[in-house]
Parts: sequence; C-alpha cells; structure tokens
Amino acid sequence: MEDLAALRDELIGAVEAAGDLPALDQARVAALGRKGRITDLMKTLGTLDAEARRRAGQELNALKDAVAAAVEQRQVVLAGRDLDRRLAAERVDLTLPVRPERPGRIHPISQTIDEMVAIFAEMGFAVAEGPDVEDDWHNFEALNFPPGHPAREMQDTFYLPDRADGARMVLRTHTSPVQIRTMVSQKPPIRIVAPGRTYRSDYDMTHTPMFHQIEGLVVDETTHMGHLKGCLVEFARAFFQVDDLPLRFRPSFFPFTEPSAEVDIGCSRAGGEIKIGNHGDWLEILGCGMVHPNVLEACGIDSTRYQGFAFGMGIERPAMLKYGIPDLRTFFESDLRWLKHYGFVPLDIPNVAFGLTS
Repeated sequence: MEDLAALRDELIGAVEAAGDLPALDQARVAALGRKGRITDLMKTLGTLDAEARRRAGQELNALKDAVAAAVEQRQVVLAGRDLDRRLAAERVDLTLPVRPERPGRIHPISQTIDEMVAIFAEMGFAVAEGPDVEDDWHNFEALNFPPGHPAREMQDTFYLPDRADGARMVLRTHTSPVQIRTMVSQKPPIRIVAPGRTYRSDYDMTHTPMFHQIEGLVVDETTHMGHLKGCLVEFARAFFQVDDLPLRFRPSFFPFTEPSAEVDIGCSRAGGEIKIGNHGDWLEILGCGMVHPNVLEACGIDSTRYQGFAFGMGIERPAMLKYGIPDLRTFFESDLRWLKHYGFVPLDIPNVAFGLTS
C-alpha cells in the first residue's frame, strides 16, 4: 500500500494551496471523491488479510478525517476572503447622490409620519422625541399605572435588565413616555406630537413586535374635550383627504386619561374591501381623552389650574388604509420590489397647502 504519511502531506498540501473555492473543491474531489486517491486505496482493502485490513482501514480512515478537516478549515478561510472581496466590490458610498437611473424610494412609514406631522404642525404642534429604552416610571407609573395595576396586563412588555440603581427598564410600549418627559421638562402651555417606534411582544398579520405610534398632547388652562374633538376631526379629514369624513367618539378607558374615548371613522366594507368615507359603517383608528389629573400631578403640574388632552394612534394602520397595503408584516421585510411599488419619491414632501401626496 502507498506510503500514507507522504500521501497525507501531498493531499493536505494541495488543500492548503487552493486559492479559491473552486480550486478547493477540485482538491477535495481528488482526495475524497468517488475516484479520489483515498477512495481508490479503500477499494484495495479486500485484497488484504484480516489483520492487515483492520490496520490499513484504521490508517485510511484517519487519513480521510485529516483531509476532510483540512478541507473544512480551508473552506472557512476562503469563504471569508470571498465575502470580504464581495463586500468591497459592492461597497456603496452613502454620501453620493442617488443615481438617476436607480432612484430611491421613501418608505411608506416615513412618508406617513411626515404627512401626520405636517398636518399637526399646521395646528401649532411641535415634534418631541424620547428614548426607545425607558424606565418603569416614565413608561407606566407616571401614566397612572401603579405597580400591580391590572391595566399593565394590557401591555405585552419586553423587560430589560434593571439598572444599577434598581430601576426597572423596558422597551417602551407606547410613545406616552415622551409626553411625561415633556411635561416634566417644560412648563405649560404645551402642544406636542411624539412619533416613534414602540415595542410589544406580538406578531401576526395585524401586529408586529416593533411598530410605530404618534401621540399628541396639549396642556393649558382652557383646553377642553371640544378642542380635542375639533383637532381630531380636522386631522382625519386632512389625512384621508375626505372633506365630509364622519368621526364617532365612543366612551372607553385608559389609565392616563379621564374621560377617555375611542375614535371611529366612517367607512364601507362592501365586497370585503374597506373604503374610507361617509358610507354608513365604522372603523376604529385611535384612542384619546382628557389628561388624568394624576398624570399632571406626577409631572409636577398643578391639576387644579391646568388641564389638557392627549391622543394616540398607530402609524402602520392608517398607512395601510390610505395606501391599500394588505399585510402589516410587509412593512418590515426589506423587499425592494415592495418598496418600489409602495414607496414615495424623495421630493414628494408632504405639505398641507399643496397636498400631502402627489
């Protein structure tokens, strides 16, 4: 039988000399393939006596394992090099302008946020932002969710490790903590909207673990429920571009507002298709109410002098309704074909005076 030590050095040397993946595969086939060197030697075992066959079989199996291990190690190295070369070749300079022949698209979520902000900006609202990772006080307790409050069970919360000072940390379940941060840091009058990402442990055709909300807050000495209603009526009609769009306010419960209401807009469900407008049916789009005195007091605002209203809605659902997008999950699947179909031209900037969309 052939000198196995010399054969081992030869085969492993060929593997280590392979400069790319095709060359490596050729070395593998030459050693381990059906007509490979080691395979041919395996076929000669039948000509040996029992003791010699046992000893030669062990040696050939050890050789086979050594060559296979060398192939696997070399494959990792060459695959890494290939990836590095491909990444370098496909590198994109994000500071360069978009190529005219390959125009980019604005994601429908970004476009919808801009549309909503444009409408509320016309009403005098400023935009406020806050962190995605919140402590329990801003996300729950200051919003009238004391520890053990049953309303906490309504939130499927992503809890994070506690801070060094013992504060319980969460991925915010709504953008309401931005309202709290604003009321703590600013004196009334306050008029802000807070768009941003929120997180809840849920995933199906109508829910995702990460989604977007926009909330509004007004705090002053004279605001009342009539102002809230007028604000939301004007917003819904401007956003959906339906001048006679009816809104219905139904009594509801939220820990942070009192009284509270859920808001429906007029629609039609004929033929299994939802059409927004004055068609005799209803569809819920948001929740709202007067800011609870406990929330004002938690933020250091005198509830005997000031009052206010708040509202909140998801951003994906209005976008789906307005632009006919059937499945919520497609917003987050990074499909360029989907974005090309539903996306917006970057210069198509929402403006109430000249139209939210072209």
